[in-house]
Amino acid sequence: QVQLVESGGGLVQAGGSLRLSCVASGRIFSNYAMGWFRQAPGKEREFVASITWSGGYTRYAESVKGRFTISRDNAEKTVYLQMYSLKPEDTAVYYCATEGATGWGDAYWGQGTQVTVSS
Repeated sequence: QVQLVESGGGLVQAGGSLRLSCVASGRIFSNYAMGWFRQAPGKEREFVASITWSGGYTRYAESVKGRFTISRDNAEKTVYLQMYSLKPEDTAVYYCATEGATGWGDAYWGQGTQVTVSS
């Protein structure tokens, strides 16, 4: 059974930074792409960033480009999201995800970690 456990969320002032971590277990971590998504109150869950199994290719939402960096450590089975220059609109629950056997359509999800950015 695939399990994803996020950590690193918290309260930070606008302009500050945070690093989220997500530790995976239950299958060969290095075989699958990983991603971060977020859901703000009253809004749908949205894509934030993703990284291929090798870490060779990353993709970002336009709203976070240049401020967030996704990375992974396959030896530690961990994916990170380094967030800089945080804005109040980044406030959300952040979820780690990994693609399922047939792709992102049957992704596995973590429980989420709250990020709150005060103005």
